Amino acid sequence: MIKQTLFTGWHLMRWLRLILGVFIAIQAIENHDTLSGFIAAFFLYQAVTNTGCCGVNNCAVPTKANEKQEIEDVAFEEIKIKK
Repeated sequence: MIKQTLFTGWHLMRWLRLILGVFIAIQAIENHDTLSGFIAAFFLYQAVTNTGCCGVNNCAVPTKANEKQEIEDVAFEEIKIKK
């Protein structure tokens, strides 16, 4: 399960979190800044576990691919206006 989470599902935002986390971590080490270290750890955690502020795809509208759509017959009634 952990291997599957680490090596699959790498999309643009996950790469961006990883790069940002590494960059902030390097800056935190160079400047001896603890707050930046916590922020870097947060971004790295999000990149490794594939989570975000909304969770994994929790903000997206779920698709119903398996649901069959039934087509119903519609009855039309023609209305004529006399002039």
